[in-house]
Amino acid sequence: MNWINNFVRPKIRGWLGGSSSKREVPENMWITCPESGKMVFYKDLEANLWVVPESGYHMRMPALERLKHMFDGGEYEALEFPAVTDDPLKFRDNKKYTDRLKAARAKTGRDDAIVAGAGKLDGLEAVIAVQDFEFMGGSLGMAAGEAIITAMREAVKRRAPFIFFIASGGARMQEAILSLMQMPRTTIAVQELKEAGLPYIVVLTHPTTGGVTASYAMLGDVHLAESGALIGFAGPRVIEQTIREKLPEGFQRAEYLLEHGMVDAVVTRHEMRETISRLVRVLMHQPALADKPERTQARTGQAEETGAAEDVAAREPSGAAPADG
Repeated sequence: MNWINNFVRPKIRGWLGGSSSKREVPENMWITCPESGKMVFYKDLEANLWVVPESGYHMRMPALERLKHMFDGGEYEALEFPAVTDDPLKFRDNKKYTDRLKAARAKTGRDDAIVAGAGKLDGLEAVIAVQDFEFMGGSLGMAAGEAIITAMREAVKRRAPFIFFIASGGARMQEAILSLMQMPRTTIAVQELKEAGLPYIVVLTHPTTGGVTASYAMLGDVHLAESGALIGFAGPRVIEQTIREKLPEGFQRAEYLLEHGMVDAVVTRHEMRETISRLVRVLMHQPALADKPERTQARTGQAEETGAAEDVAAREPSGAAPADG
């Protein structure tokens, strides 16, 4: 038996590819669709913009991948944000707040929940920010608030539209009142965009809740939402426990909000870049892009989507003006 274990099996392994022929399989090689329960190869999911091919379920898209997808050629200038105090209240529950920050930074490779960049979107300059749910649930704290204000003011400086992909669980409880103060501060920054006559386009992704929904998330000139996104102030479970009633099917989902006039359009991720590009051109009074013949033939419903984007923009009292010159 020892001869078989010690000699024969290692020899066979060597013929099959060496002593370390057993391949390490990444834990996320296959991902389960929350809607259908089917397994999806992660490379296929990544190639499909993190949308499950069969069910159309929108998985969470990495923040930096969103920026690359939106900007021409995936190239943009990353914005730098001012540093803030990490733990002003010396907060601790069952774990130190500083330890939570360290863990989140190690997980994401970023200082906080906001990433933003400036670059070209179909030839027009734009500033785009993304709120990353992977960093402590995309919660709004002092660092995130400062980053949002900095990004919005950069858009004003560049005379460029501001596009914001939002995902958050709300205000960061570890910073208490200092976190809640970011709601009026970011609201003032939004007003600076409007006074400059620049479009502010909000894309609500899954989930967008809490104080974020009560401030900058609902102050856009145009509100788009990704399919199936949960959007609201208090979550459905909290509401059910409070009113002691069962909520309607699909309550607080993007499609439900569209039916009740809370968002302007529900857009699939594959059409998001093109839709935003059209909206920016309409709101900035720029000529529409000439359609390429192959794109016109390949995409169904192209004319309807163009008309829808222009209709959404026409209904918005944004007062957006063309850039200087």
